[in-house]
Amino acid sequence: MIPNRSEPGPIHIIVSGLPRSGTSMMMQMLQAGGMPLFTDGQREADASNPRGYFETEAVKHTQEDHSWLEAVDNRPVKMVYRLLYTLPLDRQYRVVFMRRDMQEVMASQCIMLKRLGQWKDAHDNVGMERLFREELATVDAWLAANPCFRTIYVDYGECIAAPVTQSRRINRFLEGGLCPAAMALAADPSLYRCRSLR
Repeated sequence: MIPNRSEPGPIHIIVSGLPRSGTSMMMQMLQAGGMPLFTDGQREADASNPRGYFETEAVKHTQEDHSWLEAVDNRPVKMVYRLLYTLPLDRQYRVVFMRRDMQEVMASQCIMLKRLGQWKDAHDNVGMERLFREELATVDAWLAANPCFRTIYVDYGECIAAPVTQSRRINRFLEGGLCPAAMALAADPSLYRCRSLR
């Protein structure tokens, strides 16, 4: 897991993407593959994420205080895509960026917000989808333009359909040390509950 590399200093492993894109599943896969996670356990599992969220509250305040990076110790950390901009650029990062069919993202988001009593109306859904698409294009370009980031894009649906293949890709990206077979077992198809009709 990135033990032999030419870049100076530590390399931080970030799992990122849109909300409801499979970032929690990816954290589970990395953990199953042999990586301890950087998470505080404050956000408990619920019906939307029955196996947990794997978040760290300090990550949300990186703009003001990024001292949490000193404690990561090669453990993957989950970070929503908008927070990537708050990371200091004098370090090295490997970003596992989750992709998912946008209709599935929006459907899953709608279900979660309704459970939380935060859903407003369908017009919000249309506007949010447009915003997500625009912001994804922007963050993709930003990651590519900053040499401190190396990024692998992983499709949620492909993780479910071909978990061993995707796990091997991720293992190569992180320069070995993971167990792809164990990672693949964490890609649980029973939790793929919002599927596009495409």
